[in-house]
Amino acid sequence: MATRLKETDVVVLGVGLVGAILARELTKAGLEVVGLERGEPRYTVPDFQGPAMHDELRYSIRKSLMMDTAKETYTFRNSADQTALPIRRLQSFLPGTGLGGSAVHWNGQTWRFHEADFRMRSLAAERYGKDFLGPDYTFQDWGVGYADLEPYYDRFEYLMGICGKAGNLQGKKVPGGNVLEEPRAREYPNPAQKEPFGSAMFRKAAEGLGYHPFPGPSANMSRPYTNPEGVSLGTCMFCGYCERYGCEHYAKSSPQTTVLPVLLKEARFKLRTHCQVQRINLDRSRRVATGVTYVDGKGAEYEQPAKLVIVGLFALNNVRMLLLSKLGEPYDPRSGKGVVGRNYTYQTTSGVNVFFDEKTNINPFMRSGSCGTTIADFVSDNFDHAKLGFLGGAYIGEVMSHGRPIEFHPTPPGTPAWGSQWKKAVIRHYNHTSVVNVHGSSIATRFNYLDLDPTYKDAWGQPLMRMTFDFPENDLKMSAFCTERATEIAKAMGAKQVAGGPRTRPYTVTQYQSTHNTGGTVMGADRSTSVVNRYCQSWDAPNVFVIGASNFPQNASYNPTDTVGALAYWAADAIVNKYLKSPGPLVT
Repeated sequence: MATRLKETDVVVLGVGLVGAILARELTKAGLEVVGLERGEPRYTVPDFQGPAMHDELRYSIRKSLMMDTAKETYTFRNSADQTALPIRRLQSFLPGTGLGGSAVHWNGQTWRFHEADFRMRSLAAERYGKDFLGPDYTFQDWGVGYADLEPYYDRFEYLMGICGKAGNLQGKKVPGGNVLEEPRAREYPNPAQKEPFGSAMFRKAAEGLGYHPFPGPSANMSRPYTNPEGVSLGTCMFCGYCERYGCEHYAKSSPQTTVLPVLLKEARFKLRTHCQVQRINLDRSRRVATGVTYVDGKGAEYEQPAKLVIVGLFALNNVRMLLLSKLGEPYDPRSGKGVVGRNYTYQTTSGVNVFFDEKTNINPFMRSGSCGTTIADFVSDNFDHAKLGFLGGAYIGEVMSHGRPIEFHPTPPGTPAWGSQWKKAVIRHYNHTSVVNVHGSSIATRFNYLDLDPTYKDAWGQPLMRMTFDFPENDLKMSAFCTERATEIAKAMGAKQVAGGPRTRPYTVTQYQSTHNTGGTVMGADRSTSVVNRYCQSWDAPNVFVIGASNFPQNASYNPTDTVGALAYWAADAIVNKYLKSPGPLVT
């Protein structure tokens, strides 16, 4: 029997990036907020300090900051005619756990989406025809546009202190920045990070081929910065320990370095860690959430009543929470009906290794998670797709995040996979190899989706999330085209040898690709094809807001974090200035 606790105004599920932002905004509005986090409390001091934080075996290989797959995991299959099996070792993507969530161990690449990403269905129909890809592709418009979110992108970037160079200020093109981006109201809060040597060679080669290189936007600080919340960050040391690690120097933007120091001092906020939420509770009508049920670290079960429920978990876990709570109709790929679990997409990545002679020193160990130079010429709808037979695109860049000794050992094709010759090749090429990355979009299809596994359960007896996914033909065509462009740039960099290829089938969970899982609780204007409305509010229970990359109807070329942050502020503004004044559906 669950112990019933005192009712609170708001309960926030997950105290990561979304949860911390929403909790901060709602406590500022005068509400009492309880934050439930499944993992442990983590802070820059003492948890992220060196030399322990530079333990590559612990954090990169054994995934110490990630979800504990012995307690809960996902099952996976490529198609519905296969039997899904549990993922016992995280490799392809890395959901975080603990205070701060996945924003603790991210690299820091912080990109805004394009208008063509938000209106993909309608703009593609206008430009290429209504049936350009065919009926099996279920991508759709978001219900919001870039102009709606621009002020919230701006607010999030100033919270995080993003470093970069604007290329489109209020419609005016600015040399040196991304001239192909959507217009922004003002310059980045901090200048771009220093350009590494490999990135400088990429810039020169890309310019020579007629492209438009620029420094990628970074959440790794280029100088000391104090954000609007009054929290100060230090300067990045280029230590090469960003992704999979917490930052010991207070130099990478995360909840711990941007908003939690203020939130945790707020009397209206109560943090509870080691709390595994089991479900969102609904009233008899199943139209109003009454709170949540969770199990604490000692195994005791509690009911936390609340007037408002914010679901801000990792994207896959947002979907699972709604399915476990029977909130919204589960998606059925056979009929195409239902919404929860629909339009799961990933990221379609590839890369080209650029091998130089021994006179060219790349020094990969002096990097941050997102320093580098990129081009956006093949992002989104920045180029004509009419004769290419696919939608979407990729940014291409020399953005090497590290040169850590266990993970980074590039060798040319034909090198033995082990033994003395492999060791000699690693020594020869370690400091003389650059990587050109291709970071591509992912288009939704009716056959890629999420649901509850009928067989496997977690440590609390709840069904695991089942993933059914393989790369669509559209994404494979996109990857082939963009990887060919990357190879051309790599050759123009003066390489002695280049090696790499596009993404191919089947998708595998045994190789890291990205942690950019999206979709499953998608937003839109039509409740028959979306889980939440344009304000991230549940169509089925108006006092539930679901916020995160699970809201994306399809994935864009760019990393999702900036858009997740913008949606968090967008939803918070709607709650404070619309919902609280008149509780109920914000869209009818």
